[in-house]
Amino acid sequence: MRAAREFAGRPSKDREERLLRRLISKRDFYAGGMLILFGLGAALKGPDYGSGTLMHMGPGFMPTALGVILILLGIAIAGTAIATPAGVDERILPDHPQWFAWGCILAGPLMFIIFGTYFGMFPGTFMCIFVSALGDKTQTYKSAFVLAALVGVVGTGLFAYLLQVPMPILTWPGAS
Repeated sequence: MRAAREFAGRPSKDREERLLRRLISKRDFYAGGMLILFGLGAALKGPDYGSGTLMHMGPGFMPTALGVILILLGIAIAGTAIATPAGVDERILPDHPQWFAWGCILAGPLMFIIFGTYFGMFPGTFMCIFVSALGDKTQTYKSAFVLAALVGVVGTGLFAYLLQVPMPILTWPGAS
């Protein structure tokens, strides 16, 4: 009788192992896991700032709410990895990764931080867009410059004048 129970439980365990191996090889599984981790970080750290109530929101209300939404989205995205057929090619990295493009896109926000801190909102926005645009193979220096100038003007106008973000538009280090 005991051997029959062990034999009956065996196919279920093999099926679980196959499902786990199939999940681990899917990028949706990792994308969902990353969203869940980021969401957990925001949802757990947000209440430290004081959440308040729905009528009187505190500074921690939005990070907590967005963290919970990220967790739910992460679960949904990771769940799609189960529904994807096994024959679909789901490699984590493409055959020829575009390392330069990824570097440009990741360097864009860093340029905003550096140039925005020392030179103001317009130079920060300009450099962020210019460097990020260079990640596109079809982009030329001239078209990246024009794009960065347009977005810089519109972004500065929107954030400095319309939304009144307290950041200087143009400064020079050391000038008082």
